[in-house]
Amino acid sequence: MLWPCTAHCLMHPLRLARNCTVSLPLARNCSVSLPLARNCTISLPLVRNCTVSLPLARSSGQFSGWGLTGGQVPAYLDEATLHQAALYVHWPFCERRCTYCNFNKYISPSVDHDAMRDGLLRETETLLSVSQVKEITSIFFGGGTPSLARPSTIARVLETVARVTHVPHDVEISMEANPTSAAASRLAEFKEAGITRLSLGVQALCDRDLRILGRDHTAQEALRSLEEARKLFPGNTSVDIIFGRPGQSVESWEEELEELVALCDHHVSLYQLTLERGTALYKQVQEQALSIPEQEKLAEMYQAARRILGMAGFLQYEVSNFAKSGAVCEHNLGYWRGRQYLGVGPGAHGRFIPWGEEKSLREARIQTLEPDNWLREVRQFGHGTRKRVQQTELDILEELLVLGLRMNDGITHQLWLQCSPGLSLQEAVGDSPEVKQYLEKQLLVLDNRGLRCSWEGLALLDMLLPALLLQLQLSYQKSVTHSLPSTGFVPQELGSTTIAHTYRET
Repeated sequence: MLWPCTAHCLMHPLRLARNCTVSLPLARNCSVSLPLARNCTISLPLVRNCTVSLPLARSSGQFSGWGLTGGQVPAYLDEATLHQAALYVHWPFCERRCTYCNFNKYISPSVDHDAMRDGLLRETETLLSVSQVKEITSIFFGGGTPSLARPSTIARVLETVARVTHVPHDVEISMEANPTSAAASRLAEFKEAGITRLSLGVQALCDRDLRILGRDHTAQEALRSLEEARKLFPGNTSVDIIFGRPGQSVESWEEELEELVALCDHHVSLYQLTLERGTALYKQVQEQALSIPEQEKLAEMYQAARRILGMAGFLQYEVSNFAKSGAVCEHNLGYWRGRQYLGVGPGAHGRFIPWGEEKSLREARIQTLEPDNWLREVRQFGHGTRKRVQQTELDILEELLVLGLRMNDGITHQLWLQCSPGLSLQEAVGDSPEVKQYLEKQLLVLDNRGLRCSWEGLALLDMLLPALLLQLQLSYQKSVTHSLPSTGFVPQELGSTTIAHTYRET
């Protein structure tokens, strides 16, 4: 089953075609391994600076990004789409490492706040210049624990963005916060700095489980922080909670969730705990000091959450996200719809066209992970971009397929054709016998609206993706072959070429 990943953990590897792997970073820079066809490697950005790196540059160069090499941008991409982007800003520091966490965060007793502020400001300016973005559609401060940053740092970043490009007055500006760093006075300062939406890492309402997870707050502290957050950000406070915790039962999970929905605001993100090698929790389970629920119980917990949240008025608009009164996370919707985004800060990921370098192909970019090295590079070059990869049209379509089907609305025909004017959704995936079987079983729906999962299919997305991705690859290769001029050129086998290099010139 495709389970929403925990805020800091990997999801179970998905079995895809031909024993290849795909790495899908999800919530808060967590990643998920997915096998893909013919030894291609993928890393997909899902939630909160989710990163995506798909099988990259698959032909000999005749076809790439948005079309033919040489910089022609097709007319179907309107000006607004080309010059809008979301902005993700990564604060990599935490007060302690949770027992289940294995991603890019650092425990430092003496953070140089002035240096971090200056680095974030300079890299923000550089990437806005390189991308020539004319409008920022949303901003998300993630981590790490960004609520440990100074409110003045947040304010300065927002001032820099507003000075360089257009920021609508009602733009969504989100920040993650832990209950222990979310005292009422501090939250008020972040609101004054410009934050309009808060994502609170409650994770559990059971003190025993919070200790097992290595969290540094109690259930009462979480509830007090939630109450204060709701006062300051009414209708714009989200709660993260983890299920599948050691020793957790379906009954205790239902009781906990009932308590939470009675107290929370308009948005809930729920994540299944997944064990990661190298973490303290993984070691405890391996040594049989702790045990986690079986897969069948996890499935029951997920379905119980969907039922309870639905009865409380929450609409499930994505695999792991629920909202009422329309309080969806616009920033994450941009990821799932394949929009451009800039990633600023250590380890941040981005997807954008570097118009400022006279290029017209979208690139996947990754910033240097380690904060000290990142700062050194930002001071020297204006940015800490460690890796940049040109994305082919097929890369972009695969990302859109994997991410778009996470939404209950799925992928509309209009959205698909913005990325693939020559290959319809029906042509791309509808000819596969396996896909037709999923349609007949009503796990997938392909109609005049587009392609989406049914209620039952959304919980089985990892089972559906392999056939969809393989058929997309075959259909795309066929369409490219048929559209080639009669020069004898034959595209290389999918996944045969990877283009990646360290980026240092400004």
